[in-house]
Amino acid sequence: MVKTSIRRADDRDLPVLGRLGAHLLRTHHAFDGARFMAPGDDPEGGYAWFLGTQIAQRDAVVLVAEREPGVVVGYVYAGLEPQSWKELREPAGFVHDIVVDEVEQGQGIARALIKAAIEWLREHGAPRVLLWTAQQNTHAQRIFATLGFRPTMIEMTLELERD
Repeated sequence: MVKTSIRRADDRDLPVLGRLGAHLLRTHHAFDGARFMAPGDDPEGGYAWFLGTQIAQRDAVVLVAEREPGVVVGYVYAGLEPQSWKELREPAGFVHDIVVDEVEQGQGIARALIKAAIEWLREHGAPRVLLWTAQQNTHAQRIFATLGFRPTMIEMTLELERD
């Protein structure tokens, strides 16, 4: 495993967060273009804007992995979720995004980011951590399983024909 440091994201990270988030969006859209939103004309700008709205939230965290100062190679976005009758669950932490630059994968960076997010969620009172993973993303599922995550739900999608 190559040494990386994990820190909280800030505004200077938004361009690389946008690039990594756009990669995440494109990957999921390629998995299932009907289920996952289309990248559109500027997914980098859209994702940078969105994560920029999250980095200052008290109930969310965006952490980046740096190979060296200023060289961000991945991020994780997580937050605190209240009890949900709709989802039949108690309060929880939720890992929304985890992405590592393709050339940096396989070096333990995703695992380090998830562990850091779990620790932040624990410190902020989350009694459990949930996440979703695309069915086709078996590599990520193996990483999550080695960290103690277990399958609990299966999302199913039905596309409705339009009149």
